[in-house]
Amino acid sequence: MQQTIPIKKRTFLDAQWRKLIMMNYAVDPELLKPYLPFETELDLWNGTCYVSLVGFMFKETKMLKMRIPFHVNFEEINLRFYVKYKDTDGYKRGVVFIKEIVPMPSLTMVANALYKENYETLPTRHLWEEKDDSLTVKYIWKKDGRWNIIKTVSESKPVDITEGSEEEFITEHFWGYTRINENVTSEYEVVHPRWQVYSIKDHSIRVNFKSTYGPDFAFMQNLKPVSVYLAEGSEILVKQGRKIKVKR
Repeated sequence: MQQTIPIKKRTFLDAQWRKLIMMNYAVDPELLKPYLPFETELDLWNGTCYVSLVGFMFKETKMLKMRIPFHVNFEEINLRFYVKYKDTDGYKRGVVFIKEIVPMPSLTMVANALYKENYETLPTRHLWEEKDDSLTVKYIWKKDGRWNIIKTVSESKPVDITEGSEEEFITEHFWGYTRINENVTSEYEVVHPRWQVYSIKDHSIRVNFKSTYGPDFAFMQNLKPVSVYLAEGSEILVKQGRKIKVKR
């Protein structure tokens, strides 16, 4: 279900997220505990702890209602996992990013310096190609002289997500959480309608996980995803965030 937009929170960013490849891996929860932001818990689906490798396009991007030249349409590739935070009125389901890759150094500088995110600037490319009844989507980034690729081939028309499905779990986490330090977490809300997904015919992945994401994730080099999705995406809003701190 779509999140309700809090009236008092202004929109920090509005854009479109389109053609999201989501490759989902089952991992040992112990791996992710050192990355948990303060006051958050791992969010499991049917007892499984997921890490997702996600590639997509930012389109028509505006920050504080302004278009920034050369920062309107661009690729992002990220590695993320799923958490929940117990607020006063119940649990909020969100994501934590291990790393977010974008092609512009200015985005990386602002995100890392001001918001304590873990962005990296790398050369990126993408391909969207529709032919006959098939849609091919590909995201590519270059790290240490090597091009990494994630690719899906799917049906050309999207379908609704089934309620209570794994696809719903992966796509419907509407909060972002960032570890500032041991006692502070940044929280922000992402608002978007329910997405549709494409039926996958084939997929491929060629990623150097150790080089891109560090030694903790090197084991994923030989790990096969348990599921692969291609979501159409939609317009999104990122709302102004807040800090979760130790209560004194």
